[in-house]
Amino acid sequence: MEFTTRGLWTLIHGMGFGALYLLACSGALVELTRLSRRDADAPISRSDEIFLTAYLITMAALAWATVLTGTYIIYPWYRAVAPPGTTNLAAFPQLLLKSSPATIAWHSIGMEWKEHVGWLTPIATTMAAAIQIRYGRHLKNHPQLRAAVLCFVLAAFFAAGIAGFFGAMLDKHAPVEGGSLIRLSHGESQ
Repeated sequence: MEFTTRGLWTLIHGMGFGALYLLACSGALVELTRLSRRDADAPISRSDEIFLTAYLITMAALAWATVLTGTYIIYPWYRAVAPPGTTNLAAFPQLLLKSSPATIAWHSIGMEWKEHVGWLTPIATTMAAAIQIRYGRHLKNHPQLRAAVLCFVLAAFFAAGIAGFFGAMLDKHAPVEGGSLIRLSHGESQ
C-alpha cells in the first residue's frame, strides 16, 4: 500500500478534518436542539454547558483546520501551472478539469463553492462557539439568539457537506498527486 505526500495531505484535509467536522456538527445539532427543547423549568446543568462549549470549540478548530489545510496546502497544488508544451495534465488538476467540456463544471461550480462558500463553515462555527462561551446555559433564556446559533450551525453543516461532496468529486476526476512516495506495506511477491 502506497500513496504520495500530496495524497496524504488530501486525506488529512478531507477525511480527517472535514469528515470529523461533519460528524461533530451532526452531534452539535442534536445537542443544541436537546438543550433548547428541555422542560422550561428544568435548568441546564453545568456539565451540559461545559460539554457543549468544549464540543463547539473543537468543531471550530476542526473547521478552521479543514479550511486552512485546503486553502494553503492543497489548493496551491490544485492550481499548479503546467510548463509550456505539457500534454499530460495529470499532475495539474485544475488544467485537467478545464481541458474537457465533461469536467469543466467540476472546476467552475465545485471549486468555486469550495473556494468561497466553504469559508462560511469555520466563521459560522466560531460564532456559535463564541456565543456559547458568552451565554453558556443562559442561552436557553434568549430564544432568538438560540435560534440564530442553531441556524448558523445548520448552515455551516450544509456548506461543509456540499464542500465535502465537491471535494470528493474533484479528487475523483482530477486528484492532487505528486510528492514523495510513502509505503505502508509491500505487496506479497508470487
